[in-house]
Amino acid sequence: MSIGASLKRLEDYNLLTGRGQYVGDLQFPDQCEAVIIRSPHAHAIIRSIDVEEARRFDGVLLILTASDLPGDLRPIPMRLSPDPILEKALQYPLAKDRVRYVGDPVAVIVAKDRYMAEDAADFIKIEYDVLPPVTDAVQSLQPDAPLLHPDAGTNEMYLIHGKKGDAAERLKTCEHVLKEELYVQRHSGIPMETRGLLALCDEDERLTVYGAAKVVHFNHQLMARLLNKNIEEIRLIETDCGGGFGPRGEFYPEDYLIPFAAMRLKRPVRWIEDRLEHFKATNHSREQKHQVTVGFDGDGRIYALRDEIFFDQGGYIRTHGTTVPSLTQAMFPGPYDFSDIEIVTHLALTNKTPVGTYRGPGRFEGTFVRERVIDMVAAHLKLDPTVVRERNYIRPEQMPYSNGLSALGQVIEYDSGNYAETLDYARKFMGWEQFAGKQARAREEGRFIGLGFASFVEKSGFGPWEFAEVEMRPDGRVICKTGLTEVGQGITTTLAQICSDQLGIPYEYVSVVHGDTDLVEKGNGSFATRGAVVGGSAAWHAAGLLKEKLLEVAAGQLAVPVDMLALKHGSVVYAEAEQVAMPLDELLQICSDRGISLCEKYTFHIEHMTYPYGCHAAEVELDPGTGALHILNYYIAYDLGKAINPMLVEGQLIGGMAQGLGGAIYEELKYDEIGQLVSGSFMDYLIPTSMEVPEVRAEILENYPSPLNPLGVKGAGEGGTVAVAPAIANAIVNAMQEYAIPITSLPLRPEHIRKALKQMKPRTERRSAGPTG
Repeated sequence: MSIGASLKRLEDYNLLTGRGQYVGDLQFPDQCEAVIIRSPHAHAIIRSIDVEEARRFDGVLLILTASDLPGDLRPIPMRLSPDPILEKALQYPLAKDRVRYVGDPVAVIVAKDRYMAEDAADFIKIEYDVLPPVTDAVQSLQPDAPLLHPDAGTNEMYLIHGKKGDAAERLKTCEHVLKEELYVQRHSGIPMETRGLLALCDEDERLTVYGAAKVVHFNHQLMARLLNKNIEEIRLIETDCGGGFGPRGEFYPEDYLIPFAAMRLKRPVRWIEDRLEHFKATNHSREQKHQVTVGFDGDGRIYALRDEIFFDQGGYIRTHGTTVPSLTQAMFPGPYDFSDIEIVTHLALTNKTPVGTYRGPGRFEGTFVRERVIDMVAAHLKLDPTVVRERNYIRPEQMPYSNGLSALGQVIEYDSGNYAETLDYARKFMGWEQFAGKQARAREEGRFIGLGFASFVEKSGFGPWEFAEVEMRPDGRVICKTGLTEVGQGITTTLAQICSDQLGIPYEYVSVVHGDTDLVEKGNGSFATRGAVVGGSAAWHAAGLLKEKLLEVAAGQLAVPVDMLALKHGSVVYAEAEQVAMPLDELLQICSDRGISLCEKYTFHIEHMTYPYGCHAAEVELDPGTGALHILNYYIAYDLGKAINPMLVEGQLIGGMAQGLGGAIYEELKYDEIGQLVSGSFMDYLIPTSMEVPEVRAEILENYPSPLNPLGVKGAGEGGTVAVAPAIANAIVNAMQEYAIPITSLPLRPEHIRKALKQMKPRTERRSAGPTG
């Protein structure tokens, strides 16, 4: 059996031996380079653009402004969660008359090399009338706030109202009511390789574009539409990807501009984003303010939940539409059975870089807020926070369970799970029952240690469909074509193992083809932790159809019923005895002689997402003098139904934890009052290194398979990220419980901890650190 085995990644040989091919590795005859001229202002009217002096500069081949683009060019549309209300805030490839964030594309210059283009860019003269910016989502909604899109008439582009029961009425009857305001800062994915594209246009006007990632077929269709070309006239080819994480691979202004320039010049044009551009231009994410109210009884049972969320969208609506705030709202209740819920989310425009998805979009934010609130309820009642969680969990017998809220066009309905079980694993591994004594002994030594927990439910397997084509060649090797893309998650290995399991051949015999629109007829791509669930199920079915065809031919040749035969160990075998009935090469020759096609296609459809879940636990040591934080122990219990390759799952969880750690403690895209990004380099934007990421123990559980797909799988891409911040925050509060530190915002910087400690006086009554109640 290949499924369930921790087999080595097929992707790694090329990457580890320097044979990977990135956009920066590509070189064609007469290739030239593009540079994007971007707005230095957060909000301004474009009065004039003078390119004449730059046009005369040595080596300059082409300069484009908005006036050089087709008059009927439409803005970049939404891929997910589209709504006509949002269309007045979509982004054009180049700003026409107004810029709305620092980094807004204003012009493109193409020269024989990057140096010439950069030099010539200094000679483009742009006259701006600077307008007042707005840089705060709450302020953006005030009547006197500057309007970003006057045609829209408001900066509140969308209002999402989710409701279950009557939270307002229920709060009136609750024994205890707690109100808190919490904040998650703006940050984003920081891949090793920034975005890049290389476009070629041949004499027949056919475009070939390298550098696609994530949603290749969608970008293919959109590029054809915006460029007014037939889809057959464009080929998109996925290159190796030095990190995806959500921001990479969407359709950005450059995805139109670089192919358009190649068409104009009839020569290869390449653009590679520099790191400063990445900070300013690639999708940001995360920034939200929450005003939460919960009502509960003396035992910690929470009955009513209200939340008003202010979501900072930035200057435009990009391809994700309302996906992020919708997911925050719909997934906010997490693993808990709250009877009455009301959540209102304001999508507000500001003069900042537009936002999109980033690993665990919406759930990183909501999980931090919710799991801090759970611990606050426990502190208010002087109860063990793990007991409060237990008393509120959805029980296994309630599955499938709907929280009554909706996202991505479907009602949230958890398919299976036992949330208390993962908490039990975490408590046992971390020694929660004994921790109060351990903490007291540490205090006697002058050390402040704390332990925090955070439970979560993730979503995965977003549909509505995915495609696979599986073909067996005469030499017994298999080609699996998939509509997924490889962004580092190991989908090549995963699909090879699935095909191997169905066809009884070594997984090394399977070649997975992806990300080429000439070779793969359709696909939805890799996002929303959908690869193994939807793409894997498509490959499973396609390979299954091929297996059925092979066994039917073999059964006819052997004059036995089909159900007596199986494919194993590279042969046709009698199913019960596993005795070889026919060598595979003999069967393939028979099929060839008869002209039997050994190629099968399958499009797998799914109506509901699957929901993996788990618990994070962090033990930390805190220096109260400096606020410095050291993670002593970190644990993740994660149930995903079925692991195709446990080693890959473990890698996803640990890598996800590292990104969650960045968002919890280090990373922040911070703006000043005039809309300038003040943390736009690695001097100011901190990311965790191998020195800061602790050893992570990941417990992979397969106790509750999903009933929604034939493999029983749930996704693994985002569960390592979403609960890091609350686990660490809860551990910090536990370590300094005498001071009642009001940790309500991210990142958890040392200076913030020092400031909180200076503002708070020690409690006279110390609450037990360990389990109580």
